[in-house]
Amino acid sequence: MDFLVVFIPLLPFIAAAIIGFGYLFNRIDGVQSERITAVIAKSTITLSCLLAIALLAADLMAMNSGIFIVGQWLSSGSLSIKLNFISTGFSVIVAALFSIILAVITHFSMNYIHSEAGFHRFYFVLSLFSSGMLLLILSGNAAGTFIGWEIAGLCSYLLISFAYDRPVAAINATRVFVTNRIGDAGFILGIALSFYFSGTIDWIRLNEISETLATPTVTVISLAFVIAAIAKSAQLPFTPWLARAMEGPTPSSAVFYGAVMIHSGVFLVILLHPLIEKAPLTMALLVVVGLFTAIYSFIVGLTQTDVKSSVCFAISGQLGLMFLECGLGLWELATWHLCAHAIVRCYQVLTAPSFLFYVHRNPMRLITPYIANKRWLYIASLQRFWLDPIADRTLVRPINGLGHDLDRFDKNIIDRAMGAPVSTNYTISSLTQLEKNLDKKAQHEIKVEFVRGSGMVGKLFEWIANIMSWFEDRLVLRGIGMDMVGIGSKLGQAAITFEQFILKPRYLVLFVFIVLMIAASI
Repeated sequence: MDFLVVFIPLLPFIAAAIIGFGYLFNRIDGVQSERITAVIAKSTITLSCLLAIALLAADLMAMNSGIFIVGQWLSSGSLSIKLNFISTGFSVIVAALFSIILAVITHFSMNYIHSEAGFHRFYFVLSLFSSGMLLLILSGNAAGTFIGWEIAGLCSYLLISFAYDRPVAAINATRVFVTNRIGDAGFILGIALSFYFSGTIDWIRLNEISETLATPTVTVISLAFVIAAIAKSAQLPFTPWLARAMEGPTPSSAVFYGAVMIHSGVFLVILLHPLIEKAPLTMALLVVVGLFTAIYSFIVGLTQTDVKSSVCFAISGQLGLMFLECGLGLWELATWHLCAHAIVRCYQVLTAPSFLFYVHRNPMRLITPYIANKRWLYIASLQRFWLDPIADRTLVRPINGLGHDLDRFDKNIIDRAMGAPVSTNYTISSLTQLEKNLDKKAQHEIKVEFVRGSGMVGKLFEWIANIMSWFEDRLVLRGIGMDMVGIGSKLGQAAITFEQFILKPRYLVLFVFIVLMIAASI
């Protein structure tokens, strides 16, 4: 019965392809085609659900071998990646549960999204997400899981920005997408380290080889995957993205952030528990992150005045408890917690629009007296402990500044060194600069300012660019023979500038990261 595992993620993908091409070539369009789109999506996802249940039943009767290999996907040198799937154990249980939830939400969405302008787009993305999520769960190697991981992330972006004509929806979708790319970087690093140290990226083989690896090696590999899991499951410091993600339609919020995708980080940790158990530092990190996320979500959740925000912090709090359980080695408890929480939260998010019909008291009374009496804690809770501004200050702005520095370096150094043609704007700027230099020469002031930069790298490249421009001005435009007065002072000033900007936070963080990468490779 192992062969059934192939069709579980394949069927929703076929539905997405049919809906997508039908809509692209105007075969499916408008309200009159809604039933066709819904039938295609519901039929394939329901059939996928039935196959997942059948595979689970076969596994419970010990009819599955544990892994099913379709064939060779990629082979390059010592790297060999097979197209294989896991057909037993925890992966099959989660696949059956998630496929049931996906089938329920697919049926629920038909009336909810009826007559919406993006009806066909919604079902296309939902079908594609179902395929990606089931691939993530059932893939037998890290490459296949990462493909499903990325498909789910892309679909998340598309459904958060479902109402793309609203600026808030577009901004929130972009912010969530970019935040999750930090976790993707950790996942990619984990794949690379796994192959480098163990020679394989198959999950089962990697867990087996972890017994023979040294503790520092296991720690580095596990930390990379845990960072990916923390970002995907909205743990600190990435928790704020979950509230932004609730911008999408209620069915998408339920399937993405109530029941299915939000649990993929916990799933990855449980899948790799033989590897993670060999790394005490990683286990400690899971405990700390999970505990603080649970406390943070509990406090902030008490002061939320809308249903979706309150539910999203309840979700992140329960996920924090799951990470805490994993860090304490309570793997079976974390497994049961994941399955039960997915069911409860799916129902809770789907019924969120009807919440006011069930509640007949002031939601603000839910705030505990302790929070209400502690003004500073109450304000901090309302502001969600300022995690978004802190992230902007410590991550977004430094990375943005580094990007500007590298952009200036590329335009003013690399392009000139490679002889790339200069744009009209740069040409006009150069002529204007030449006129300024001639005026300064008349005033007996020799100062060439080719470009301005900020930050350590920016100032360093500014100095290099100005020196090159100086030589070009005197050796090409004016000829050899100019005096060299001022060169020493310029070099000294550049050294001082380098010293002043070397302690910029973004470059210190970059330097520390590079040192850690070199140490890990050694």
